[in-house]
Amino acid sequence: MMWLTVALVLVVAAAGLLRWRRPAWYWMTFGVTLAALRVLVRYGSVMDACGLTVPAPRWRLTLARMTNRPIPGPRAPRILRLRVTRTGLVLRLKLRPSQDAFDVAASCDRLRHSFALYGVTSREVRSGVVELRMTGYDVLKRVQMPARVDTRPMRVPVALREDGAVHYRDYRTVPHGLILGATESGKSVYQRNVVAALAPQRVALVGIDCKQGVELFPLARRFSALADTPDTAAELLDALVSHMQDVYQLIRAEQRITADVPDADIAADIWSLPEDLRPVPIVVMVDEVAELALFATKEDEKRRDRIITALVRLAQLGRAAGIYLEICGQRFGSELGKGITMLRAQLTGRTAHRVNDESSANMAFGDIAPDAVLAAIQIPTDTPGVAVTGDSSGGWARIRAPHTSLRHAVNVCNRHADLTPDLPALAPFRPALDTLAPVPAPAIESAPAAA
Repeated sequence: MMWLTVALVLVVAAAGLLRWRRPAWYWMTFGVTLAALRVLVRYGSVMDACGLTVPAPRWRLTLARMTNRPIPGPRAPRILRLRVTRTGLVLRLKLRPSQDAFDVAASCDRLRHSFALYGVTSREVRSGVVELRMTGYDVLKRVQMPARVDTRPMRVPVALREDGAVHYRDYRTVPHGLILGATESGKSVYQRNVVAALAPQRVALVGIDCKQGVELFPLARRFSALADTPDTAAELLDALVSHMQDVYQLIRAEQRITADVPDADIAADIWSLPEDLRPVPIVVMVDEVAELALFATKEDEKRRDRIITALVRLAQLGRAAGIYLEICGQRFGSELGKGITMLRAQLTGRTAHRVNDESSANMAFGDIAPDAVLAAIQIPTDTPGVAVTGDSSGGWARIRAPHTSLRHAVNVCNRHADLTPDLPALAPFRPALDTLAPVPAPAIESAPAAA
C-alpha cells in the first residue's frame, strides 16, 4: 500500500509539472482522458442548463401515457462523433428539430466553463449538424505546427488557430490579402512564414520594400524581382501590369472554344491552361503600403497615383492571370489618398495584428466582420504574433504564426533558390546578389578623449 501511495503521488506530481511546463504533453497523457470523461458524463445536464434541449416529441409523450411509463425528459443534441486531436476534442452533434446552430454558438462560453476546457468554438458542418472544437490548453501561447499539414499548390500553412486547427493561406480561394498591425506586432514574422512556405513551390515572388529592402532583401535569392524605392516600385508595378496583359493574350489564344470541347475545358484563367503552357503564378509582397501612398511634392503625387492605379488594376484583374497581392501596413485608411479604399475593397483576406486604435481595426474588419474589431483591439502587447483573421464571409478567428527567425527564413529561401523563375518581363528588377559591394558604416562623431 505504501508503494501504491508513493506511485500515486509521483503520478500526480508529474501531471502537475507537465501541465505547468508542457501543456501539450499533459494533454496527450492525462488531460485528454479526463476531458473526454467530463464531456460524456456531464453532457446531458450541461446541455439542459445551457438551454440546448428540446421537449420530447408528442408521439413519445402519448406512448408513455398509453403504456403507463415515465414521461420522457428533454432531449439534447445527439452525439455523432467524439474525436481526439493533439490540442483538444472535436464533438460533432446532430441538432434536434427546432434547434438552430446559432443557439450552440451563443452557448460556447458557457460550455467552456461547464466542461472545464480552455476554449470552445462551433461551426455548422451542414444543415442540422454542428461541430464543436474544444481546446484543452492555450495553443497560441507556444505555437507548434503539426508535423503533417495539407499543403497544395498556392495553399500553404502560415499559422495556428485558437481552436487548434491550421490556418492556411489559399491564394486560389482568397487571391489578395491585407495584413495590418502596429510596430512590433508580428507582421514581419507572419510575412516570413508566408515567404518560407511559398519558397518550395513553383511560384514567383515579387517584393516591394521601400525601407531600402531591410525586410525582404535578405530573402532575395528566392525573389524574381525586388524594389526598394518608390520609383523602382512604380516601374516594377507597370511591368507586372504589362505581364498581366500578355498572360491574358495567351489565355485568349488557348481558350479552345469549339463545339467538341466540354465547358469545363474552356480556359478562363491560367489554371485552365495545359501545364506545359501555364505561366508561373506570381505573389507580390508589399511590405509597407504607406510608403507608396505618401507624397510631398507634385512629382511624388504623380508617382503615387501611378502606383496606386497599378495596384488597383492588379487587384481587380490579376487573379485570372495568376497574380496575387499580399499588402502589409500599419494603417490602410482613406487618409492615404484617393484609390486606397478602392484597393482595400479588393483585398478579400484580412489579417490584423495588434493595433493602436479602434479605427485601424475598423479599416480591416469594419466592412466584413464587425465582431472582429473588438477582438483585434484587445490583443495584448506581450503576445506578438497574435492576430485576428477574417474574410468577406463574415467569419473570423484568432491565430498566431510560429516564431520564424530571419536566419531560418533566409536558409529556406537559399535552399530553394534554384526554383526562382526567371521572368523576362521582370528581368530588370532581379536582385543582383553577386555584385553587391560592402556598405561602409555610417560616420559617428566621437567625443574627445578626456585629458
